[in-house]
Amino acid sequence: MSAVVMMHLLRERFYWGSQPREPEPDLVMESEAQTQAFALAGEQDGVLAFLYLYNALQISSVLQPGDRVLDLACGPANQLIQMARLNPDMQFVGIDASPSMLQHAQSGLQRTNTRNVELQLGDITLLSGLADASFDCVTCTMSLHHLPDVTALHATMHEIRRVLKPEGRFYLVDFGRFKLRSTQRFFADDLHESVQFTEDYFNSLRAAFSVQELSAAAAKLEPGMRPYATVLAPFMVVLRSAFQRPLDAATLQRAKAGLAYLSAPQQHNFHNLANWFRMGGYPLCCVLKG
Repeated sequence: MSAVVMMHLLRERFYWGSQPREPEPDLVMESEAQTQAFALAGEQDGVLAFLYLYNALQISSVLQPGDRVLDLACGPANQLIQMARLNPDMQFVGIDASPSMLQHAQSGLQRTNTRNVELQLGDITLLSGLADASFDCVTCTMSLHHLPDVTALHATMHEIRRVLKPEGRFYLVDFGRFKLRSTQRFFADDLHESVQFTEDYFNSLRAAFSVQELSAAAAKLEPGMRPYATVLAPFMVVLRSAFQRPLDAATLQRAKAGLAYLSAPQQHNFHNLANWFRMGGYPLCCVLKG
């Protein structure tokens, strides 16, 4: 963690004020420029590849062989493809409200020859067409902030509970809301990406729910659930089932191969994120070196 990042996090830690949430100007990404920028950032050599591998690995620890998994707001499916390829013996359903995102997702599935995923157009606050108790696990990665308000957040959690089997599991991760606009601006600019991606990223940080709002909405999913946030400040927040299984040798080998494929800077970012969460009380589910 660089000295500049540490400075921003310490300011967040000791600042007593707060700032209101600002919903994103485009709740559903429909423009080709937005879709393309986001899709490219999440590809194997994109700036977010390390994040998708981290999430896919942590998600794998709440899954079991034979599971049927629903991924909410899957976007261009970069994250979903990582999950599906790490767990080829499971079936995944990705749902998103943007036809443009789903077109990119379908192209990604074909390009990577990923066969255990189907895609659906839909609203995550009202999962019409999906039966009660029809999924073993529900995931949502970096997408809850796209919801317009807390009411929509609670509606989404209600739908998650409805479509989950009685002993079903979940893994939700998103940004937490920073206290300072300057911190949001710093993290958006720090990736040094395109103007389109940087502004979308900044808007996402502005639209993040607080840890308290996320925890209150997710409380109905599992009594006594503990939220996990990155140390010092909630750059990211994980809400997950208590269930965790050791990864089998084949899954672990696929994860190691995925890490080895990343560039040296991306591997560095992966380990930084893992340490950032570990210091916040949420360790990586297995040991990976690369």
